[in-house]
Amino acid sequence: MSNFVKVTQAASEHRSQLRLVASTFCLLLAMLVLAGCASKPEPRIDYARDVNFAQYQTFGFFDNPETNTEEYQSLLTDHFKSALRREMEALGYRYQAEGAQLLLNFASMTEDKTDIRTSPFRANVGFGRFGYRSAWHLGFPIYQSDIETVHYKQGTVRVDLVDAAQNRLIWQGVQEGRLTREALRNPKQAVDETVALIFQRFPTRQ
Repeated sequence: MSNFVKVTQAASEHRSQLRLVASTFCLLLAMLVLAGCASKPEPRIDYARDVNFAQYQTFGFFDNPETNTEEYQSLLTDHFKSALRREMEALGYRYQAEGAQLLLNFASMTEDKTDIRTSPFRANVGFGRFGYRSAWHLGFPIYQSDIETVHYKQGTVRVDLVDAAQNRLIWQGVQEGRLTREALRNPKQAVDETVALIFQRFPTRQ
């Protein structure tokens, strides 16, 4: 076999190994992306199936929502009222301070959480050629990881929608999630995003 043929075969094998490595890397990356998406909590929604939500035209708020203090209305209450009014008006309802058909109540709670995590393995993708004229190799070294303890704060937001005439809860949305530093720094944006996420599953949008 001529040197030219040997070089050509080696180059072809090299390209094949690179394609295999690239495909493997893309597969692992896709798995990580899917795992990240799956970890995002979905809001929990419940509502009265016998209610026609299109029959209502007006909405308002309870006088003393659970986000208030005993002495005064909190800034958090202002954030929630702004976000909820935006979502309700986007659904076609009209705000009415007195005598509204629907009344909104809302609550926000935080609690300390602790997770104990163990990872069964950690894989590092690598490829290379060892020694002169040796073949290309694709490796997946596996390492055992340690137990990790994570302390964090979890936030819970609850939104209640009540039929004022019947004094009946007809819709409820609950969202739970880890409180990030950004959420603590900018609570208004966090409230806006959380309320918007909950209202994506409002009955008239399904």
